[in-house]
Amino acid sequence: MKIFTEYMWFYTKSKREYINITGDVEQILLKSGIDDGMVLVSAMHITAGVYVNDAESGIIHDIDEWLERLAPYRDDYQHHNTGETNGDAHLKSLMMHHEVIVPVTNGRLDLGTWQQIYYAEFDGMRKKRLIVKVMGSSGA
Repeated sequence: MKIFTEYMWFYTKSKREYINITGDVEQILLKSGIDDGMVLVSAMHITAGVYVNDAESGIIHDIDEWLERLAPYRDDYQHHNTGETNGDAHLKSLMMHHEVIVPVTNGRLDLGTWQQIYYAEFDGMRKKRLIVKVMGSSGA
């Protein structure tokens, strides 16, 4: 088994942002030379997430609205007693989760017709990173 690791860095312009990273993950997979296996894509921050869904602006808006309804910004989160004011970002991250595993078949991401990989930022405007770990075998 071969393992290939690369990191991606983000510095979003807003507090909450949803970034389609499918093309970036495909490029990392290509660089890895792995034909069959899986790709782990994981946010390395507890106020960000990674998910797979449709690349359609309506659903992205609906996801953002849903998360804000379930975990709105509030001043009274206990977490804020630490001096941070991002309690809602932690909760949003838990709902979206911090990682996905995508199968690799014939050297390509084996995603469904409309599936795309997204990095979700909930406490942005500062430097954050994500790990992409490709694991599997190569035909060579």
